[in-house]
Amino acid sequence: MSNYEDRLRRLAFNDQVLLDELLGVPYNPAGLDQKSLALVRLAALIAVDGPDPSFGEQTDAALSAGATTDEIVAVLIGVTAVVGVPRVVSGAPKLALALGLDLDLLVD
Repeated sequence: MSNYEDRLRRLAFNDQVLLDELLGVPYNPAGLDQKSLALVRLAALIAVDGPDPSFGEQTDAALSAGATTDEIVAVLIGVTAVVGVPRVVSGAPKLALALGLDLDLLVD
């Protein structure tokens, strides 16, 4: 695999090590604990209507750092007043998928 193919693949999966290399700084310059950082990143993904793989990666990071599923969903609800209902509606199925929920079962 060529260098550009490897980088594109790693960027598509939000590879933290590659991002550290590209930015030349640790990917957590604010010094937040891992749980807070993952929840803040989820809020940012909701705000910018981020891609599914990023939701999955940050949801996994939040859960691994001790966040509960209730806390993760609370982030989605908590940003509604700032980002608007359309962004939250767009983020909800991405977050549900990242949490392993079957979206077909959520439909009445």
